[in-house]
Amino acid sequence: MSGSDIDVQSGYKIQNWYPKLTEHSFPAAFVLLEESEKQALLAEEPDAKVVAGLLPRLQSALKQFAGSRFISVDTVSPTDTERFLLKRGAVSSAESAWRILRESKKVREAALAGNVCCICVRPFRRMQQAREFRLFVKDGRLAGMSQYWLIRHFRRLQGRLDYYWAQAADFIDDVSGQLPVKDAAVDVYFTSGGKILIVDINPWGSPTNPLMLNTWDRDWGTSGGCTIVPPPHVVSGDVNVSF
Repeated sequence: MSGSDIDVQSGYKIQNWYPKLTEHSFPAAFVLLEESEKQALLAEEPDAKVVAGLLPRLQSALKQFAGSRFISVDTVSPTDTERFLLKRGAVSSAESAWRILRESKKVREAALAGNVCCICVRPFRRMQQAREFRLFVKDGRLAGMSQYWLIRHFRRLQGRLDYYWAQAADFIDDVSGQLPVKDAAVDVYFTSGGKILIVDINPWGSPTNPLMLNTWDRDWGTSGGCTIVPPPHVVSGDVNVSF
């Protein structure tokens, strides 16, 4: 891997892009990890003294925000854990934050690959899934846009696709100079007040999921607009089914 490749990959780490895009993202605090603490993420029985040294620093970061918080590491959130499924990942203590990170296979794999340097703490926000989108930015311009949660058709989006696309295109034009790379998949949230906030910045191409755009192998020079899960298909008339 060349030095330029390393620079590009490090650009996706939240602690690297956040300082330039602070006003366009959720508030965040960071806890830098020592080498022994990174190893503790992976250990079956982590060193008790190492964990005891980390937890007060982690608790100090949590105290910067009231209520529940959401935690992640450099480029990975523990969305593959039971706590995320039950509580969307909300944590209230350093102990629970540490536990959810250790339970996440995604986090452990990132740590094993040497891609974990810090823990990121943000205020927990119960976001409406219909307001979350992935923006596909090619050469610094919006080239595609997908509904993020593919769980169902959100009828409320149907008549607002042009609005969301126009807002997202203007947003990317405004912030493209601060993005770490020219090609990226940018996860965003539209607030009820119309502000767009960056949730995460992902590498362009596999293994990042293209969601409703289905494939990365497409003509990105042609705008696809905002794509959402279509409404359920209704079959009418006489239907004969044989088995």
